[in-house]
Amino acid sequence: MIDVTDALVLRGLSKAFAGKPAVASLDLTVRSGELYALLGPNGAGKTTTLRMVAGLLAPDAGAISVYGVDARADPAGAKRVMAWAPDEPLLYDKLNPMEYLEFVAGLWGTDGKAARRKAEELLKWLGLWEQRRQRCEGFSRGMKQKVALAGALIHDPKLLILDEPLTGLDAAVARQVKDLLQQRVRGGATVILTTHILEVAERMADRIGIIQNGRLLAEGTLAELRARTGEEGATLEDLFLELTAPDQPVPA
Repeated sequence: MIDVTDALVLRGLSKAFAGKPAVASLDLTVRSGELYALLGPNGAGKTTTLRMVAGLLAPDAGAISVYGVDARADPAGAKRVMAWAPDEPLLYDKLNPMEYLEFVAGLWGTDGKAARRKAEELLKWLGLWEQRRQRCEGFSRGMKQKVALAGALIHDPKLLILDEPLTGLDAAVARQVKDLLQQRVRGGATVILTTHILEVAERMADRIGIIQNGRLLAEGTLAELRARTGEEGATLEDLFLELTAPDQPVPA
């Protein structure tokens, strides 16, 4: 039974490309109000999984529930309560940040005045207020990443899904993004992120899921993962390398 207090529930989720499974009957539950790190080697199925949740890929099989909404039967209903930010920021480069945010807010049917207030709040918080009238085409990757994050947050999603949100960011911008994510979680939202920076997941995540070959290898808090491997005091990097080693058995 699905608990509507869970932010995301996947049951038997599967996707194959050219006959090769990318996600293989994946079961996963992310609780409401937590920061969940989804980790795995390259090609493990992380991005494919999140793209299916976001409605950008159609699953071959399985169920997706977002706060109790069947995302396959009611994709629009599921999308209203979540936001997706890919690893490469996708912007309309000829727009400036304020125009972009007003455009995205309009897609969600947000009231114009409320959208402008929210856009102003986000741009000031992210340090982009002085650049609000500059075209995005001239921005650095870090600035574009922040505009994309603001776009993801403009309609106050309950579930925020981020694929490698810190890739290519300098230390100062990365710190801003991490602060933003923790602030969202403290405010009651749920964040799911993928990252190859394991120290970030170790410090920030409430729970961690490790997948390989499209299957969930292990899941839990850092303490629970340590208990599973019997390595008290091990870093997440140590645990990750042990759990994803080629000689480890594939979960049934």
